[in-house]
Amino acid sequence: MREESDDLRRLRRLWDEHIHRPFPETSDDPRSQEVALYAAWLGSMVEVALRHGGLDAAHADMLKIRRAEGNRELFLAGGELGDPVRSYVARLIALEDVLVSLPVDT
Repeated sequence: MREESDDLRRLRRLWDEHIHRPFPETSDDPRSQEVALYAAWLGSMVEVALRHGGLDAAHADMLKIRRAEGNRELFLAGGELGDPVRSYVARLIALEDVLVSLPVDT
């Protein structure tokens, strides 16, 4: 296992903060599903990256495609659902930004 990089330590800190905050109350608003699905998808990558010290090639490719597609729906949902969700989305984007900086295992 490689030595933990600054980016991996940052990811670990952000993830720890993220998982200890509840999903924002949205009164079961259907727009929150986009945010929840993205959080689950991204979280699965974060968990693997933290265990292995980086992303595998398949996850790196999926993340690259997602970033190329943009996060329009995610930002739209965050904006429409208000501050708690907007902050939650901002944390997810911060996690994504760190993930893309990690080494990719080939």
